[in-house]
Amino acid sequence: MKTFTYEKPASVEEAVGFVGEGTRFIAGGTNLLDLMKLQVETPDKLVDISRLNLAKIEDTDAGGLLIGALVPNSDLAADTRVREKYEVLSRALLAGASGQLRNKATTGGNLLQRTRCYYFYDPAMPCNKRAPGSGCSAIGGYNRILAILGTSESCIATHPGDMPVAMRALDATIITLTPGGDRRRISIHDFYRLPGDTPEIETVLEPGELITHVELPAPVAGKQLYRKVRDRASYAFALVSVAGLVSIENGTIATAQLAFGGLGPMPWRDSRVEESLIGKAPSDEIFAAAADILLANAQGYGSNDFKIPLMKRTLIACLRELTA
Repeated sequence: MKTFTYEKPASVEEAVGFVGEGTRFIAGGTNLLDLMKLQVETPDKLVDISRLNLAKIEDTDAGGLLIGALVPNSDLAADTRVREKYEVLSRALLAGASGQLRNKATTGGNLLQRTRCYYFYDPAMPCNKRAPGSGCSAIGGYNRILAILGTSESCIATHPGDMPVAMRALDATIITLTPGGDRRRISIHDFYRLPGDTPEIETVLEPGELITHVELPAPVAGKQLYRKVRDRASYAFALVSVAGLVSIENGTIATAQLAFGGLGPMPWRDSRVEESLIGKAPSDEIFAAAADILLANAQGYGSNDFKIPLMKRTLIACLRELTA
């Protein structure tokens, strides 16, 4: 283990004041500590924010929820307001990891999970996300769990989360504090970055910027669903997943909010898919056409070619259930 220093700030303002080269915030540590043990992450300083006053779930004046960044995944999933009004979020949280990890993992940390690409976790192998400019071993390697959308010649890693997929379907807003003391509100649609030539830069956060809250808008009418297809029934990352909110009026689809996991380097959402459904009477033909729009630019890399037909079948099945 590489030697590092440890700070325990008393406030959010003090926490961002510790920012510096090689500094990492730590709360639950369910991802960061694993990466440190493998020396994929080698911070010079850890800033422990786990004791800050950021573990509340509060109602907003607009009818939504304000979720502290330190709210444990298990608490968020069990909250009555979340279960009743944001079912897709509760289901997504319960589909992730194990009970023990959900008790420790936090809302803010969940948004910042790093890929589980095999080559990212192996310091002996080239990986542009871990060591920029070294190459991408997954292209031409074993890439079964990796991305088919939003990839580049530098990286085909996937975002591993479940909660962020539901958050994207719900149009969440991420609230942060910068080292300069400014509060930022970032739509989750603008939060993540495509890999391009810099796959090591995964979000729009500035160095030392701290997530303090996530805000959900007022709940929308309709049916909600989260479906995760994986290799085993628990403690496995999604091969593909769907977070959906759909409402029906007068026999046609009135609203549709759909986000997808396991497909790209971020929780994936394509407004064209939703637009193709609105105003249409539910049918397998309409659902298949929506899936074709989603996957029009999908590219398999050998071991993960199966994700394309799997995602199509999964989306059709989810839309059947959402419109039943």
